[in-house]
Amino acid sequence: MTPTLDRRGLAYGATAYFIWGLFPLFMAALEPAGALEIVAWRSISSLAVCLAIVPFVRGWARIVSVVKDRRVLARLALASLVIAVNWGVMVYAVVTDRVAQTSLGYYINPLLTVALGVVLLGERLRRLQLVAIGVAALAVVVLAVEMGGLPWISLVLAVSFAVYSFIKKDVGHKVDALTGLTVETAVQLPVAIGVLGLVWASGEATLFARGAEGLGGWHDALMLTTGTWTAGALLIFAAGARRLPLNISGLLQYIAPTMTFALAVWHFHEPMPPARWAGFALVWVALVLITVDSWRARSKVRDSQAAVSGEVTEPV
Repeated sequence: MTPTLDRRGLAYGATAYFIWGLFPLFMAALEPAGALEIVAWRSISSLAVCLAIVPFVRGWARIVSVVKDRRVLARLALASLVIAVNWGVMVYAVVTDRVAQTSLGYYINPLLTVALGVVLLGERLRRLQLVAIGVAALAVVVLAVEMGGLPWISLVLAVSFAVYSFIKKDVGHKVDALTGLTVETAVQLPVAIGVLGLVWASGEATLFARGAEGLGGWHDALMLTTGTWTAGALLIFAAGARRLPLNISGLLQYIAPTMTFALAVWHFHEPMPPARWAGFALVWVALVLITVDSWRARSKVRDSQAAVSGEVTEPV
């Protein structure tokens, strides 16, 4: 029997990716703030949001449990470092008008996740996976030639998020989304405070500053509440992920990069010469291949499990 798709889970998952797809607009609205200031306040604000929620879900015991487990705490500290790099590069890309490269990064992320499974877990590539990775590699070469160098923003975003996802998967059975984000942003807190100190010392702080276009009360409010949409999207996603099969979650993940690509072309008006379109087209082909392979693999597993449980019988 085919399980009924949880509509609430689908709504949660789609909403989370929709919010992530809007991130370039949120970050662009924070200009003239620089990337370092935005990321620092994003980290501090996210921690504040998490700490406000924890008492209502009685989450202190889970946080204490994680802090006492040195192995889990070390992995979350590493995850904190990796996601901070991801956030920083993402914001830098937006404030320097390279939104299309962020889209490319999250498009190739699923392909890098497969590659990480081979390198770190010794998994074997299936034929379609191998072809997909080859097509993606060709896409990177085409884009590198067109841009006059490797699309480093895309590669850093893809690698950092793939590594972050791998770390979180390793501790996922022990750490829920809220506990994980709370610990990770707490680890970032000293660095974030230090970064803000450097920004203020250099005279480049924009929070509560006046006298330049874009500064004012609205800018201050947006800066101080960056954690609302950061933590909010993650928690909504976690609620959806618990209710959805992995193949549906895998399809939903393309919502965000598709939105950012559309924003790059039609809102930020970034140049898209023919060679760049060709590179993205190759990436899309690779994604179709990897998605088809994923569906085939999960269908075989499902059919095998059904046969073992007696749900599938031989025709009479």
